Amino acid sequence: MSIVEYLALSERILAEARNHAGTRNAEKAVDAIAEALGNGRPLLACGNGGSGSDAMHITGELVGRFLKERRALNCICLSANPAVLTAWANDYSYDTVFARQVEAYGAAGGVIIGISTSGNSTNVIEAFRTGRDMRLTTVALTGAGGGKLAALSDILIDVPSRSTPLIQQVHICLYHYICEKVEERLAA
Repeated sequence: MSIVEYLALSERILAEARNHAGTRNAEKAVDAIAEALGNGRPLLACGNGGSGSDAMHITGELVGRFLKERRALNCICLSANPAVLTAWANDYSYDTVFARQVEAYGAAGGVIIGISTSGNSTNVIEAFRTGRDMRLTTVALTGAGGGKLAALSDILIDVPSRSTPLIQQVHICLYHYICEKVEERLAA
């Protein structure tokens, strides 16, 4: 595949996402996140591999700044602390590395964003279960259909594709939009 063909494929998935009901749930995510952060509740984010990097990207934009000068926002990436991840995974289970941190950092009225292109990452699923028990709003960014995360998501933002790289490209667009809109609401 040439670069021209690859970019055309990327354009096609973006066009499909634009008309997909799941991606339009980004507006609901903005509402939930802005309300939580505005009320001093945390935003937690997690994922594995590239999705873990996306979780770090989201929290970096909101703790630091996206486009506006404003106060720091209470956002924690659960994928970012190797000491916690490796200690818990070694002593207990990698399946619960995010759930344990939700227990530590979560608060009722907060939000957890779980990123999984398949929607089937066990540790993200367990984080959502703990988050729901603690009365956090669960927001999933996934591929088509949401996988097992769909049933645990208060807000499902699924991209209409099964191609991991294409899903991740759309995720970047979606979470940049979410960061921009959350920041606009909270910068005033």
